[in-house]
Amino acid sequence: MFSIDLTDEAQLFPLEVRHAEEFLAHIDRGREYIGEHIALADVVPDLDASRAFLASYAQKAASDTGRLYGIRLGGTLVGGVLFRTFDAATGTCEAGCWLEPPAAGRGLITRACRVLIDWAFHERGMHRVEWHVSSANKKSLAVAERLGMTREGVLRQTHPHRGVRQDTEIWAVLADEWPPVRPA
Repeated sequence: MFSIDLTDEAQLFPLEVRHAEEFLAHIDRGREYIGEHIALADVVPDLDASRAFLASYAQKAASDTGRLYGIRLGGTLVGGVLFRTFDAATGTCEAGCWLEPPAAGRGLITRACRVLIDWAFHERGMHRVEWHVSSANKKSLAVAERLGMTREGVLRQTHPHRGVRQDTEIWAVLADEWPPVRPA
């Protein structure tokens, strides 16, 4: 297994099925906060669902159609980032994130997303990274801006989330807009 240091006390690492109990405990701690704008909190109500969710991303990784990474702060799982979709043939993928409240405001999501986007562009040769976000999710919108993404439009009332139809903003960054790899 590998991990990448995001800060002196925070690491990015692949989330795997063997982390199901830790993942569920993390979701339980942040369930209301995480679920305010995304379905993850509702998709993982128990240990079986936690295993199934992590297994679905193991299958996506095996078929090169998605990836899932956790963020640990002081050794505790506090959030994560992912490629919800990853289409190497078209060169387009969608990144996303979630975080527990105590870890918010530390720049962890922005740092972790930079690692993922660097990898997508510089290692995998992707052309476009998208960010789909509820118009009500101001913190996630701010991440898209910090990552240098461009707001391309709004899909009005695309889906219900906890009984309310959500507008989804589409943000994206293209490979030629992303900073080049820095020399070691």
